[in-house]
Amino acid sequence: MTEHKVGTREEWQEARDELLKEEKELTRRSDELARKRRELPWVPVEKEYSFETEDGTKSLADLFDGRSQLLIYHFMFGPAYEAGCTVCSSITDTIAPNAVHLAARDVTMLLVSRAPVEKLQAYKKRMGWGLDWVSAGGSDFNRDLGFTATEEELRPFLEGEIPPTVKEMAERSGTDVAGYVTEGPGLSAYALSDGTVYRTYVTSARGLEPAMGYYQLLDRAPRGRDEADDMPFWLHRHDEY
Repeated sequence: MTEHKVGTREEWQEARDELLKEEKELTRRSDELARKRRELPWVPVEKEYSFETEDGTKSLADLFDGRSQLLIYHFMFGPAYEAGCTVCSSITDTIAPNAVHLAARDVTMLLVSRAPVEKLQAYKKRMGWGLDWVSAGGSDFNRDLGFTATEEELRPFLEGEIPPTVKEMAERSGTDVAGYVTEGPGLSAYALSDGTVYRTYVTSARGLEPAMGYYQLLDRAPRGRDEADDMPFWLHRHDEY
């Protein structure tokens, strides 16, 4: 018999109605945060960045592809990686099919990593994504946003007790821990107005959860995310389950 609390339909409905009030409040709060996010000041991107693409070298402005808004997911795939980060791969499974809908709303969505573009395209083919993916390996683009660190900067972490999950993620990407953690995930947003590119928003860590669609669904399943520090890391690339 289940150890979870069991009640009558009436008891469930009463508790559900109370929870719904909180869910609606969270929705209103989320709408307010979205408004404040849009009202952040825009910062002109004055540094010249170059990106290697399937169609040659492009500037940041070129990546807008004729639209006025640009969203970039900073995918952990460093020069030493043999495969893309497992978690970033799961995120891209959510992003990729939505790119066409974003394009319809004047937003170009793409991925950027520091690995060579040929390696990125091969992995993209393996995963079956149609999303554009460019290499910033020849510029400071990721580093200037805080998504690339040096081994020296990471030395305190590397000399400490490395979490088992980090070791596993590094191994899955075909690199060592130092090579793996020099990369970081993130999302950055840009606007193109009168020929000037502006940075409008940047987030990382749990700020990326909206792009992790499976978590939003698991949060509504009976056992939720069902994760704990002493449990094996469950997430895999979609072709590895």
